[in-house]
Amino acid sequence: MQFTRFGEKFTAYSGILQLMDDLGNAVAGSGDIIMLGGGNPSHIAQVQNIFRKRIEQILANGNEFERLIGNYGPPQGPPAFAEAVATLLQQTYGWHISSENVAITNGSQTAFFYLFNMLAGEYPDGTTKRILLPLAPEYIGYADAGIAEDIFATNKPQFEYLDEHTFKYHVDFESLPIDESISAICVSRPTNPTGNVLTDHEIEKLRHLARSYGIPLIIDNAYGAPFPSIIFEKVTPVWDENIILCLSLSKLGLPGVRTGIVIARKEIAAAVNSMNAVVSLAPSSIGAGLALDMMRTGEIMEISRQLIQPYYEKRAEQAEDWVWEALTGTPFFLHKPEGAFFFWLWFKDFPISSAELYDRLKQRGVLVVPGHYFFPGLHEEWEHKTECIRMNYTPEEGKVRQGIRIIGEEIKRAYAEK
Repeated sequence: MQFTRFGEKFTAYSGILQLMDDLGNAVAGSGDIIMLGGGNPSHIAQVQNIFRKRIEQILANGNEFERLIGNYGPPQGPPAFAEAVATLLQQTYGWHISSENVAITNGSQTAFFYLFNMLAGEYPDGTTKRILLPLAPEYIGYADAGIAEDIFATNKPQFEYLDEHTFKYHVDFESLPIDESISAICVSRPTNPTGNVLTDHEIEKLRHLARSYGIPLIIDNAYGAPFPSIIFEKVTPVWDENIILCLSLSKLGLPGVRTGIVIARKEIAAAVNSMNAVVSLAPSSIGAGLALDMMRTGEIMEISRQLIQPYYEKRAEQAEDWVWEALTGTPFFLHKPEGAFFFWLWFKDFPISSAELYDRLKQRGVLVVPGHYFFPGLHEEWEHKTECIRMNYTPEEGKVRQGIRIIGEEIKRAYAEK
């Protein structure tokens, strides 16, 4: 069967398709697979109990359940939820926003599909514009989100070496490919896949750069503050009318409810709402219903700071010890874990590609994500792209340790074959 160009593009094999296929198959399988490749959050018992109690309250509260699942909502999502988000951010940070600055989407992935295609591609005057990714590697889900081809201008990072096996990426401001063809700048903070947290200084320079070109700065805050606060560095959350801030309920422990939150100037929020109406009529109300009271009371921030952030920081410290244990004796580098729940491992001068390593690990029942998928828009040959993998350290601890041990064995075998 023949599809349109749109159909061919969005049914073609892609990194995000491989990732979600692996994740879905691992969850539905026998349990023998060690899934270190996906982005599923841990099932934190204390947090899940809070969600469970909220569902019980909904069921017990008159016809709240029937209203939640039985009625269409407006394209912007439930108005009470948008109001609660705006009020929380006003009170916490002093930002001058109202519910008109808030749009709800069916997950952050949908939000980025909307935003990228509103801002990148062909404009009515015939010009073509792109999104600047100032620091790659960057999120795998961006790569194939554009309806138009080649919607990213991407910059390689600077490297800071912190010790013999730890490094950190920084934005190389001297080489940023920015001109009038750039319609927006986009960063994730913390960054998926590396766990990198852009410093306040880097964010401020990007804000200034965006303002100077009259374009928005998009900040993907799926793991950041104030929720879910999976961030291990002290940072200052920022917003103004030139920033599009994207939040999510997924990493709180609610990926199944598919709830993304866009904070932007009113015209952009209204545009997102319009796209919701066309694409899906309205976003799901389940996530907003679950989180409404937590947003109103600020409990969502307490859960994030007191339960979620300490849990992941402890898991990261533990898994880092296992990485050193398994890989000592090889020229490995681990990106400094500063947030999110991934390790980014770089095997310098690696004799095989990360794609081949992925296949070898898969044969041994361990799933990771090969690094070359995380450089959307960076078309030049660069060996670093094929020397890295992303692994998730959130599954059950015994499986994570076993998976890291197997990764270490395969890395040592590959270097020995050189």
